[in-house]
Amino acid sequence: MGTQPWHGVVVASALPFNDDLSVDYAAFADHLRWLEDNGCAGVTPSGSLGEYQCLTPAERAKVVEVAVDAAPEGFSVVPGTGAYGSRESAQWARQAKDAGAQAILQLPPNAYRADDDIVYAHFEAVAQVGLPVVAYNNPHDTKVDLSPALLARMHADGLIVAVKEFSGDVRRIYEIGELAPELDVLAGTDDVVLEFAIAGAKGWIAGYPNALPAATVKLWNLSVAKDLDQALPMYRDLHSLLRWDSKPDFVQAIKLSMDIAGRKGGLCRAPRLPLSAEVAASIRKDTEKALAEGYR
Repeated sequence: MGTQPWHGVVVASALPFNDDLSVDYAAFADHLRWLEDNGCAGVTPSGSLGEYQCLTPAERAKVVEVAVDAAPEGFSVVPGTGAYGSRESAQWARQAKDAGAQAILQLPPNAYRADDDIVYAHFEAVAQVGLPVVAYNNPHDTKVDLSPALLARMHADGLIVAVKEFSGDVRRIYEIGELAPELDVLAGTDDVVLEFAIAGAKGWIAGYPNALPAATVKLWNLSVAKDLDQALPMYRDLHSLLRWDSKPDFVQAIKLSMDIAGRKGGLCRAPRLPLSAEVAASIRKDTEKALAEGYR
């Protein structure tokens, strides 16, 4: 367990659906308890992997409530609160707070390429709700880059406590550390976790623990301990799967690996389509290989 709700392996939880594509809340609650049983520190519901863009407001709110209710003691819930409008993000932050979440994960405005002052004002509005805010830097999808300088500015003014760094640029953790030494940096993509952990990341907001929680938690712990003799072979073995976390088909890929591992991954809501037969076969092969080698 980490010392803060965003420390350790916090899983960007996938959301299971029934055959009619209604949310399977019971399976979701069971999934959270299983993640805790396998050493994960918490979950981030209502993130991209949780398909929040495809949920109704009532469904999105209930997902957070179910997560908080199902979370075992000491297991953190850090909901995603991304929205097009600042007022809407603040409303989702307030809903998370009322539900009992310990912190939130906040995207910048992503309807257009916002400048630094707009991004600052957006986070300022959300921070006023009173929950600790983990910023989410994903310039590939949002087209807004939370630069080290902007992160340092927002941290200095008390708007954020951490950043999920999804740029894929491992060099950033060092610059962030120079400009904002007290700002916690979290690995944001599964396929750079070893490098971020070695560099001092405090946590990993992760996708593949949905399918292989015990193995990925072990990888994190070994990486934090800088035990490269054990961590590096694991990382090499799992990297063909971990890199799916930063590809457009990551939701379908991780859900397929969950199915193969005996969990309920299942269907995605539109506009996501099923994987091509070729891609699905590749993921199946790599997942079955990992399971056969004892990674669970």
